[in-house]
Amino acid sequence: MTPPATPYLDALQRDGFVRVPALLTPSEVTHFRAIATEATTRTRAGQWPHFRTVPKQFPPWPTTPPPASEGGIWGVQHLLHPEMPGRTEFARFYFSEKVLAVVEELLGLKGVDNAAEKNGAEPLLMELFNLLVAPETKDFELRWHRDDIQETVSADEELRLLQERSPLGKQSHAQYNLALCPDASLIVIPGSHRRVRTEVERNAAPYEPELPGQLVVELQPGDAVFYDSNILHRGVYKARPEGGEETRLTLHGCLGLNALTSAENEDKKVRARAILQHGVGAWVHRDDAAFGIGERPEKMRANLVAMGTGEGVGYSLQG
Repeated sequence: MTPPATPYLDALQRDGFVRVPALLTPSEVTHFRAIATEATTRTRAGQWPHFRTVPKQFPPWPTTPPPASEGGIWGVQHLLHPEMPGRTEFARFYFSEKVLAVVEELLGLKGVDNAAEKNGAEPLLMELFNLLVAPETKDFELRWHRDDIQETVSADEELRLLQERSPLGKQSHAQYNLALCPDASLIVIPGSHRRVRTEVERNAAPYEPELPGQLVVELQPGDAVFYDSNILHRGVYKARPEGGEETRLTLHGCLGLNALTSAENEDKKVRARAILQHGVGAWVHRDDAAFGIGERPEKMRANLVAMGTGEGVGYSLQG
């Protein structure tokens, strides 16, 4: 029997990222852009307490947004929170078949005869769903980094961790950016998810504007990029014009494999920290956190509830 074609997975394993054009239709982009704009406006006005603030890059973030004159926010957290306006519509996208089909391919589930799934178990795990937005009044940049590996580790340790995070070249999760506005914020170094940093990369300044082989991932509204979280990458976010429309509204999500083998226990701990460090464990178990849009989202939520509350897991990166 011929195995199914996996062009997205092939590209992800080769390059560390894969661009998926037109994942949303133009009418869907318009619909979600309106909802995302409302969420951003409420957050900028102090009416939503979960956000990412300039100039901080990684959690934990402050509980009070800085003023617009200092850059304000660059992200809205917890789009699936039961108190988030528009939550049901965000959930319809996050759990949509078009997204899950790509995720299943990237996680090696496409065409697989999954015995656990036949027995009613859900192989996927709900993880995070956030919104990345343009800062106000000033540009903002993220330093070069890998999401789960500190930049201070030795070359030998870096290689060990890269292999540990992606055993046999496979990740236990799929992470993506979906653009609702033209977006050229993500900069990656293709292939760097499979190797240690070169001497040039290791000795580069944290915000080095040009490294050999770097590529700016350009997305049009409706396009998505799925990427290995440990590819060497950074972000460059241009400030929103004063008084203008939102210039960056990018849905930033991830989903994972629920069932990990015993050989992947360390990876399971890493994913628990990477997900629960954002505070999702504080609300996902609530009675009003049910989505009401089908059985599968509830099973995926239950898998996340089983991961724990996140107390004491620590943080993947500092800064």
